[in-house]
Amino acid sequence: MTTAALIVAAGRGTRAGSGLPKQWRALKGKRVIDWTLQAFRDSGITPIVLVLSPEDRGAWDSFAADSDLVLTAGGAERSISVQNGLIALRDLNRSQAGSAHNLPISKVLIHDAARPCISQALIASIIEALDHGAAAAPAVAVTDALWTGAGGQVTGTQDRSGLFAAQTPQGFQLEAILAAHASHPDGAADDVEVARAAGLEVAIIAGEPDNIKITRPEDFARAARILGTENKMDISLDVRLGNGYDVHRFGPGDSVILCGVEIPHDRSLQGHSDADVGMHAVTDAIYGALAQGDIGQHFPPSDPQWKGAASEIFLRHAADLARDMGFQISNVDCTLVCEYPKIGPHAPQMRSVMAEILGIDPNRVSIKATTSERLGFTGRSEGIASLATAALVKP
Repeated sequence: MTTAALIVAAGRGTRAGSGLPKQWRALKGKRVIDWTLQAFRDSGITPIVLVLSPEDRGAWDSFAADSDLVLTAGGAERSISVQNGLIALRDLNRSQAGSAHNLPISKVLIHDAARPCISQALIASIIEALDHGAAAAPAVAVTDALWTGAGGQVTGTQDRSGLFAAQTPQGFQLEAILAAHASHPDGAADDVEVARAAGLEVAIIAGEPDNIKITRPEDFARAARILGTENKMDISLDVRLGNGYDVHRFGPGDSVILCGVEIPHDRSLQGHSDADVGMHAVTDAIYGALAQGDIGQHFPPSDPQWKGAASEIFLRHAADLARDMGFQISNVDCTLVCEYPKIGPHAPQMRSVMAEILGIDPNRVSIKATTSERLGFTGRSEGIASLATAALVKP
């Protein structure tokens, strides 16, 4: 028995923002659709029917020489696109009838091109479920409270018992879903709706929270984070490491600012700006990874406009420069060296502040502290030193 994949890639995806349709947009150095195709190819599935919009001539040309793909045109609605893909599979079966080297296609997995984070394990689970029934589809049980609303106000609540968020790929016996689509009018939320209208029982397979569908602009960043957790080495990545070091002495005052958080203390750190020694070290680490000098080159202390400036200005500049040069900040690690004040109670807030400025998750920001065992200027509580490392990645 042979399983084929049918990937729907004919939509326009207007909610994902302006520009190219979402399936053709860049995601960690590839197009969204390239990640999707790779997941099915890595699962050993062939053939793969790719349903494309007639408008996407560049896509047709780019896939024309791929022998693993069967290309067909989509329609004005998703259900029409799926039906066209199913017909292409039926015709492929007919053309190979009688061949001793090709088993007939009996199962099909219908998948949205905009779900690039699909795992091989989930694909295998759906194929296995089709050994015992005509249809199976992944879903995640709804666990959040559900509201109804109007005019920006909550108008009621909805019982979430028995509710599931549907995912793809949705798997079917090929002949069964072909017949279901042929008898169904245009317009359906998904292929499970079509199957159930034809009387098919659909088994629910446990879906995966990471199997997200890219719908809105912010979903690209989430998909990139998910794909970035795979235990694979991408030798095409440009990985940069940078380190930073900074020192500021104590002077009169009643608080210090460290990693963007003001901490009460019997003295303050002295400097041309707000003397945030931790943020300065991280900023220099990013500049170092980019080979773009240091804070003093970008914000000269001789320039009076930076006197007393908040150090987040410097850090945001470094983070923006990294993005402008095509890099993603993977993580930063900052060590503060001092006897006092105690850093531990403030570290969570520091991580949150730094993460917001850098545009990364707080779990990618490390803030820790150590003493110098009362040795040197930090041991004598004359000032605070900071060391930092930043890792940057360009796909």
